[in-house]
Amino acid sequence: MRTTELRVRTGDRLVTDLTAEVRAFAAEGGGDGLLQVFVPHATAGVALIETGSGSETDLAAAIDRLVPRDAGYAHAHGSAGHGGDHVLPAFVAPSLTIPVVAGAPQFGVWQSVVVVDPNLDNPDRTVRLSFLAG
Repeated sequence: MRTTELRVRTGDRLVTDLTAEVRAFAAEGGGDGLLQVFVPHATAGVALIETGSGSETDLAAAIDRLVPRDAGYAHAHGSAGHGGDHVLPAFVAPSLTIPVVAGAPQFGVWQSVVVVDPNLDNPDRTVRLSFLAG
């Protein structure tokens, strides 16, 4: 297995695009296999979504409906709504697996690999990319 760790600064963005980094990592081996994207954080997840068409705003609105910041969470340390940040990975998983053929990730034309991170308390994230040749 080949693996690398990315340092990502999410800042005040909910969605951070990693598609270029994922494509480059997959191309390094040039072969077939599975590429896993994993975010080892309790308040972040990864997703395949269309970006640049308003989907990021739609995703933010959907998360606000599903995990509202002012819902009175029992887990209440950190900034307002931080308890909800810890609930998010139940809806946006911390990992995803992408098939790779001849060094090219096989996601759809409009799909982008993104980190979804509402946590304003910690804008510095780690993302692990792992490739298992097949």
